[in-house]
Amino acid sequence: MRASPFELPALWILDAVGAIGFAYGLAGGVASFLHPDGSLLGFAAIALIGGVLRAIGAGGASFRGVVIARRIMSRLRRDVTLRAMSATDQSGGQANDANSAVVEEVEAQEGLLAHYQPLRQASMFGPAIILVAVAFASWISALILLFTLIPLVFILALVGIAAKDAADRQFVALERLTSRFADRIRALPLVLAFQAEDREATAIARSAEQLSERTLSVLRIAFLSSAALEFFAAIAVALVAVYTGFSLLGLLPIHVPEHLDLRKAFFVLALAPEFYLPLRRLASAYHDKQVGDAAALRLGAQSSKTHAMQSERPTEEPSTISFEDVIIAYDGGPTIGPVSFVAEKGRITALIGVTGSGKSSLLKVLVGLTPCHSGRVMIDGAPLHREVGERPPMSWVGQAPMILPLSIADNIALARPGASRSEIAAAAEQAGLRAVVESRAQGLDTLLDERGSGLSGGERRRIAMARALLKGAQVVLLDEPTADLDADAEREFILLIKALSRGRTVLMATHSAAVADIADKVVRLK
Repeated sequence: MRASPFELPALWILDAVGAIGFAYGLAGGVASFLHPDGSLLGFAAIALIGGVLRAIGAGGASFRGVVIARRIMSRLRRDVTLRAMSATDQSGGQANDANSAVVEEVEAQEGLLAHYQPLRQASMFGPAIILVAVAFASWISALILLFTLIPLVFILALVGIAAKDAADRQFVALERLTSRFADRIRALPLVLAFQAEDREATAIARSAEQLSERTLSVLRIAFLSSAALEFFAAIAVALVAVYTGFSLLGLLPIHVPEHLDLRKAFFVLALAPEFYLPLRRLASAYHDKQVGDAAALRLGAQSSKTHAMQSERPTEEPSTISFEDVIIAYDGGPTIGPVSFVAEKGRITALIGVTGSGKSSLLKVLVGLTPCHSGRVMIDGAPLHREVGERPPMSWVGQAPMILPLSIADNIALARPGASRSEIAAAAEQAGLRAVVESRAQGLDTLLDERGSGLSGGERRRIAMARALLKGAQVVLLDEPTADLDADAEREFILLIKALSRGRTVLMATHSAAVADIADKVVRLK
């Protein structure tokens, strides 16, 4: 059920109207109790109805705010995951920053969406309605409330600027700590091998302590805004109480052009705290706003990193790839190369050799997962750039294609999340997934789990091929595309590779002689 844009404002208006009704009933009841006129029960009923309206308004707005926030966060988490996994799948690498975005940045939006934004709406409608109601009873009291609000807004603006800067610094520190922890977990065997676990644990603990200090500084600023608000709210209520009290006693030192009786004075005094209540609620949630805004900036930065990879379209011409005396050296491991060959544009080039000869490593050089120790790689006569966004679009089909707990269509759309339904269906058809789709009741909308929900190895590779087709890149990298497939599945996959290679530059690493036979050029690695 979609939320109406007027739903939350209407609930907060109901809360303010309930507060006015409760104050009116309470003031009338007190006046009737002191001067009985038979209307006590009527005012008690008005106060009761006002209390019920307040409960419905405030409670309903809070509940609906949480529901709407969770719905938005669910969509946001899904979009961020698709973008992150799209970048990961296309490069074959890890996405620690993206994983951090899915967890920390998206979760940090909950306070902003569920608490701060609904309370900001309440602060817009509530004080104005209360001020109008007070003005009908005592326009001087309304002026007192209004003028005490002006310096408060100025102070809150200054505090807000400081809080924003502190929250931004805190999120940067949190991201660095998260990335560092993930990197150390991935490198845990190396850390243990060099007996550096104590040093790394101490460094991470120091970083965590610094993060906690930054968090406390953000909270101190947030508490400062709350203290300023409480101070001015107390001043306003005190001034209204002094004015109404002296007015009832006739002790005002100056003549005022209004007359207050007990009912009006009590009504104004009961509503004075309500004038600042929405602002006090908003101040208590201001920290959520700063954290949410800082997280939104991080999400925006993460989105810009993967934008180029998500929106890639087919290039006009396939590229020529040249390896010139490329040497890959691993610390404490083998050295590969020097290797020199040219993968001509629009043709299939196969890399064959024994295990460890560097077939997969050479492919990973193109996507930035393996650095060159020496030599160079040229794309259409220009040196290969290190930044992914500066390379020509490439499609990657690895040995173990990634399957996410999404539908078949969503798994294919990882290559280009903006693709239309018809484009996804066409890519699935070209990749030979018709039998897989038709065998399932929900077709392309069939949900898969991380294990593929019963998909065979060949079917998983067909999903990866469908991604490559959907991406439309004119350079396709295949890493052991038929490994572990039986002879029949291999023959079917070879036909698929032929179809994929039309008009594209294909560079593939393989052990299979049958796969190498379809190549226009074979490069044998030692």
